[in-house]
Amino acid sequence: MQIFTLLPWSDWLAIAWFFLGWMGYAWFARRYGGKRSSLLGTTNRYRHYWLLQATARDPRVIDGIITQNLSSTPAFFSSTTIIIIGGLFALLGTTDKAAELVREIPFAVRTSVLIFDLKVLLMVAVFVYAFFRFSWSMRQYTFVALLIGSMPSPQEFEVGKFDREAFAARSSRMVGLAAETFNDGLRAYYFSFAIMAWFFSTFAFALATAVVVLILYNREFNSDVLGVLRD
Repeated sequence: MQIFTLLPWSDWLAIAWFFLGWMGYAWFARRYGGKRSSLLGTTNRYRHYWLLQATARDPRVIDGIITQNLSSTPAFFSSTTIIIIGGLFALLGTTDKAAELVREIPFAVRTSVLIFDLKVLLMVAVFVYAFFRFSWSMRQYTFVALLIGSMPSPQEFEVGKFDREAFAARSSRMVGLAAETFNDGLRAYYFSFAIMAWFFSTFAFALATAVVVLILYNREFNSDVLGVLRD
């Protein structure tokens, strides 16, 4: 129970606000995205168009190339996240020097080394979550490749032996799930910047959390890219 006495109540409120903003926005994006066009929902339509066309192609080399390119992004972020986690653990070994450096920054709140460690550990937890989401996204893209490879020939679709729409819907749904999982990991990166503000002050931490939520909302529901895709 001593851990609850390490931080003032304002810090605990800021932490609660952080997780409320993160999990609350994820829930909101899924529910609100079903009622209004979102970036993920709109691109899911194009994923369906792509895989519907794939049922009419033979061979499907270009579809395999597209899947490989899509999986390379979560693979890059997954390996990068491992490096970040290693760097954060290395930072825990030099906490005294790092905490002293932060204290010299103007407007930064002076905290004990133990509280500094807690802030770093919170960042580690966020990036560990991001790693699991990125790695799961990578594996889902392997399932997409499996679905594309198992598609019947265009001639079998034409004679009605298999349902073209069913194959396209199943494959596009899998691509959409992989993209959504990648999106979860990317959100973790955004919210890690909010934690960085905590090293300056509790108010900066709470404010940065709200700013990150606002940025995510604008990019997923009001961005220029979404406007182009909807046209």
